[in-house]
Amino acid sequence: MKRIHCISLLVILILLFSACGNTERVQTGTTNQSNSSSVTEQGEMTTENNASEPTEQGKILIAYFSWAENAVQDNIDAMTSPSVSVPGNVAQLASWISGETGGDLFSIQVTDPYPADWDGCLNRANKEKADGTHPALSEKLDNIEEYDTIILGYPNWWYSCPMAIYSFLDEHDFSGKQVYLFCSHGTGGLASSVKDITSALPDNTTVSDNVFHVYQGDTSSAKDDVLNWLKELNY
Repeated sequence: MKRIHCISLLVILILLFSACGNTERVQTGTTNQSNSSSVTEQGEMTTENNASEPTEQGKILIAYFSWAENAVQDNIDAMTSPSVSVPGNVAQLASWISGETGGDLFSIQVTDPYPADWDGCLNRANKEKADGTHPALSEKLDNIEEYDTIILGYPNWWYSCPMAIYSFLDEHDFSGKQVYLFCSHGTGGLASSVKDITSALPDNTTVSDNVFHVYQGDTSSAKDDVLNWLKELNY
């Protein structure tokens, strides 16, 4: 009897140990499943964050007018009047914008270049504005319809934009375009340039009121400011 009782007790103990072992395995499996679920949730969150890319805004054109690329570089007397040299302020800004957005660059150039000395350029620019002259351009874009977004750059001349900007607007259809403006200026700031350009565009053109502008003497160190501006525009 004692032997039978011992055997029965041993069987019970074996069954108890087996049950405990199965319980531990189930608990361990549950814990691993929980960890796996947590990792998956974190992975989904990471995927969502990486997916917040800028909205697709179509093909981009960076068109700009730069005095340096529209000036006669011969016979400059830097001792009597400030002069300009390549690259100009607006061209520098345009190159940074193109590099960040991947947009195409187009330099607006007149057929009759301006004097490279400031006094001579200022006199001609003043006369063009007073006369309402839109100077002839040396080149026109044949594929403006391919661009959804146009980023237009210019210097402040006589408290507005160079008259060549109006020539560019005359020769190209901006209907339905999204337009952003950037400007290099002296102490006059943007003056009336934004209002003037907006007035010259078709009514169905969207012109952003977020305009980038920088004092001409600070242009060379303005790259970070330009890139921050583009981030604000979601580019």
